[in-house]
Amino acid sequence: MLNGVPLGAPPLRLRGRVLTGPVVMAVVNRTPDSFYAAARHDAEGARDAIARAADEGAQLVDLGGVRAGRGPEVGVAEEIARIVPLVAHVRAAHPDLLVSVDTWRADVATAAAGEGADLINDTWAGHDERLVEVAAERGLGVVVSHTGGAAPRTDPFRVQYGESLDGVVDDVVATLSAGAARAVGLGIDPASVLLDPTHDFGKNTWHSLHLLRRTEALVALGHPVLMALSRKDFVGETLGLPVDERLEGTLAATAVAAWLGARVFRAHDVAATRRVLDMVASVRGERAPAAAVRGLA
Repeated sequence: MLNGVPLGAPPLRLRGRVLTGPVVMAVVNRTPDSFYAAARHDAEGARDAIARAADEGAQLVDLGGVRAGRGPEVGVAEEIARIVPLVAHVRAAHPDLLVSVDTWRADVATAAAGEGADLINDTWAGHDERLVEVAAERGLGVVVSHTGGAAPRTDPFRVQYGESLDGVVDDVVATLSAGAARAVGLGIDPASVLLDPTHDFGKNTWHSLHLLRRTEALVALGHPVLMALSRKDFVGETLGLPVDERLEGTLAATAVAAWLGARVFRAHDVAATRRVLDMVASVRGERAPAAAVRGLA
């Protein structure tokens, strides 16, 4: 313990590779309509973004082919066409990068697994029940998420989790515990089961802020915790800022979650996130300074 904060949060293990420090998961979207314009890429732009993310310190890249929110329908075939060639590209061009695929569809997960994906990021909380089975059968990790029962690509509306904010924590803990138990029961390594409280999905801003301050309740479940905080609406609403101006708020939230033991951070701004996580790790006593010569030389 350090000042009451548990050290040694659960490690992340994907296909035998173990990551014990804070992990940056770079967001790379093959979509023309992502909520953050800088994250919209065609095939060539996505390849460039992957290379940039690797250079800036990402250990994991999360490839998405469908906007999370409302928008034009994207069928399974189109999603596969957008994502699977990128998985193959990463495996060939960046063999040290771990590859996550952001999808709720088992058919997309199967195709991505065939090209060497390491992780399936199911942001819609098991909407397709076969998806976790694909991860187990193919030896992939899986992200277990919470949406409060919302269907894919829908927005929350007056969601409630009881009379106090702790109700959302209770619901998230129960949902993630059940999802993780199912994944482990199917044979997925517990260190390959990531827990994501899924800020903004099925939640209002008060819910998302409370979940952030209660990160330790998720870490206590014994699996690596993923925080997808980058430029989200709860950051924008808290500070009254549009998506292009949410970096500082995102980094503040990132520092809090890292201090409280979260392991993986899904980020649009890789270099800045990497620096924040390294600094927090050093303050926690888990990382040595890059240089410590002041007063010594």
